[in-house]
Amino acid sequence: MSDDEGTNAVEDAPSDETRDAAGASGDPGMRTDRESDPEELVERAADYDEELAADVEAVIGVDRRDEELDSLQERLEEREAEIEELESKLKRKQADFQNYKKRAEKRRKQVEERATEDLVGRLVGVRDDLKRALEEESGDVEALREGVEMTVREFDRLLEDEGVAEIDPDPGSDVDPQRHQVMVRVESDRPEGTVDEVFAAGYEMGEKVIREAQVTVSDGSGDGGD
Repeated sequence: MSDDEGTNAVEDAPSDETRDAAGASGDPGMRTDRESDPEELVERAADYDEELAADVEAVIGVDRRDEELDSLQERLEEREAEIEELESKLKRKQADFQNYKKRAEKRRKQVEERATEDLVGRLVGVRDDLKRALEEESGDVEALREGVEMTVREFDRLLEDEGVAEIDPDPGSDVDPQRHQVMVRVESDRPEGTVDEVFAAGYEMGEKVIREAQVTVSDGSGDGGD
């Protein structure tokens, strides 16, 4: 290589000042990995000017807060979407429950109507038996009695099928205020305060008393009261 070529090579090589200027100008070709680190940028700025370093740090802080706000905004939108979905599900469940209540009420009324129709149909049959017994022209009192007794038994079967039980306390048993209605206190040799006689039987259906048994109660004044 000639002396002229060597001289040109030296002149073409970038000087230190040129490299520094390129770095300061932000030329991407001259940036390093260290310059991309925010902390490193602050340190490098501090080498030249403390105010510049403070400005750089403030800018970096704003950028970070913006990133945090963006993240919070994204999370908030996700939560709002979840809440909206839950509210939608709740409304559907509420609508389903209301529809279920309506269907259940409709079925209950249908069951009650069918039960009432069935009961009335059977009562009509008992009434027909009583009418036939009354219309019987036979003078046989015993036959009439048997007919009425058969009708009563049929009526009792009807009540039993409906879950109705008779309340008919034994004389001398304790009075149950929930199931017995005391009509009057009478002189009796039965223990005081106990049932002396059943005036009219009562009826209960399951645990519900339809009608209390009407009873008289002993005052314990008889010979057997002591």
